[in-house]
Amino acid sequence: MTSVPYPTFANVPPVVGSTAEALSAVGKCRIYPLTSKSDEGATEYRAIVAKCVDQSKVDDSKENPDRDANKKLKKKLMKEGVAMAKSFLENNLGVDVSVVDVEILVGNDEILSSSGLIASCFLDAGCDAIVVDGASLEALDATKLPKERLVAHFDGSPSSEAVESACELASTISFLLKEFGSADDVLTLMQGDQEKIGDKYQSVVQIDANSINAEVIGQISKGCKGKGTITLIDPSATQLGMGYAACMRTDRDDGLFTTVVCTRSNEALGLVYSSKESIVAALECGRGVYFSRSRNGLWRKGDTSGHYQVLHRIDVDCDSDALRFTVTQRGDVVAFCHLNTLTCWGEPRGLRYLEGTLKQRLSTAPEGSYTKRLFDDEKLLRDKLVEEAQELSEAESKQHVAEELADVLYFAMVRAAKAGVSIDDAAVELDKRARKVTRRKGDSKAFRIAAGDEILGKNEANK
Repeated sequence: MTSVPYPTFANVPPVVGSTAEALSAVGKCRIYPLTSKSDEGATEYRAIVAKCVDQSKVDDSKENPDRDANKKLKKKLMKEGVAMAKSFLENNLGVDVSVVDVEILVGNDEILSSSGLIASCFLDAGCDAIVVDGASLEALDATKLPKERLVAHFDGSPSSEAVESACELASTISFLLKEFGSADDVLTLMQGDQEKIGDKYQSVVQIDANSINAEVIGQISKGCKGKGTITLIDPSATQLGMGYAACMRTDRDDGLFTTVVCTRSNEALGLVYSSKESIVAALECGRGVYFSRSRNGLWRKGDTSGHYQVLHRIDVDCDSDALRFTVTQRGDVVAFCHLNTLTCWGEPRGLRYLEGTLKQRLSTAPEGSYTKRLFDDEKLLRDKLVEEAQELSEAESKQHVAEELADVLYFAMVRAAKAGVSIDDAAVELDKRARKVTRRKGDSKAFRIAAGDEILGKNEANK
């Protein structure tokens, strides 16, 4: 895969209204948790650490006579800590952990004092990886995390022995490089120990954005051959966007990059083109900005039509010559196409078509229609959801399962439309849950089963 740079927020946080707000849209970022430099942010972060320390002190061992009560207390503290961490990431630091791969740096003392629970807390809150001092094997081990969720970071050029020890616990090794002369110096740091001890890890080199230019970033990207990348400390949109574009290639005479615009569910909305300057502009404003060949200039989608886009993420493809913009389409009419359809390929099908139809029916369904009844009668909708879920659980043939699944999806989408919830909202929740490392047993809840049985029993009696 193509190696592209991503930002490290060491001094300038990506909060709403800041110049760094949309920079994480390159798909990844590294955060120093106290980067907000506000008393409120520091207090909030320390409260999360304290919550995890409290959780670590609860004794739920088998020998403790209060084990059952303590297990409940520990679970309560864990949920509270994760909720606090989610709020800190999304509201204080302004990052969308459901779509951006967030690395967060956690100190040794914070890890050890919480018995590693602060690390799992932030992963459960949606972070992709925890950055830990690579020189502290004790802290790395205390996280008790899979090595693919850990980054061992060194402030400088460690010995081969230190790197080899760290990569037994972390799959990514990160280096802070303060001075270098050329791209070869960076590549040597990235690849030196990989050659000595084998390809046991990915390399990340952390560099001050003011000490490197786009040309050198492009040289590093091409030289590392997918085995490493760089992260720029507190870059501007221009530094990050130009560096990102320098890692790509194009065979077009006009130098543009083919760009596919997609929803959060990876549905293609349309095909456009991007320039280096349009990538920078998109990172500056957090919207879909492209290059218009007919106007021969930047095209800020929605400035004229009102059909603007919230930018979530930019990705480069495996051949380094095409982009994907992941967006949410906004406006009085949710339409990407100039023909006022969501996509440039006409009306959607499947779930997206059903979603659009139900949103329309919410305000236009005629009296007496079944969908109108479901919107108006909460008990009927609840009963149908329970009933169809039971029928799905008992279906046996492939065709029968498909039919019952379609029924469940219809009634679930009615419930979602009534609550103003979209398919993309559900995709966000699924993506967040995929980051979690703390798993529940997943046993059925007796009181829910009893409530369902009561509903089904009443329905059967009324037939």
